[in-house]
Amino acid sequence: MIRYDVIGLAETRRRHPFNAVYDTGEELFLRTCDIRGVGGVGILVSTSSSMNIDSFEQLTTRIGRLQLERFGSVPALTIVVVYAPTLNYDEEEVEAFYMVYRLGEVSQRRPYIIQDHQWRLQRQDWTKKNV
Repeated sequence: MIRYDVIGLAETRRRHPFNAVYDTGEELFLRTCDIRGVGGVGILVSTSSSMNIDSFEQLTTRIGRLQLERFGSVPALTIVVVYAPTLNYDEEEVEAFYMVYRLGEVSQRRPYIIQDHQWRLQRQDWTKKNV
């Protein structure tokens, strides 16, 4: 058995968004890819964390944002799922991705965690008192 609160998914390659709530209480959100079939992010939320979901939105085909509401002493939290383009992509696409990332559209001034499936960003902007 794997213990988790949130699992980020990348390269889901869906043409249409998909949401599911399973009998166990887990929730799955999958978002769309681009017209080439590249990208798409999603998130799987455990039963214990699903009651705190405020929203999940796709900012781009490579960036998704899950917002969790405050629950008791646990502050509101934003989890960002990122599927960064590799160096094989053209420079314009890579630059466009990082432009969205740098503009801060992902955090909205809340504690946040970024999960990058290429292991290139690895940024965590939170402190012990915020988690």
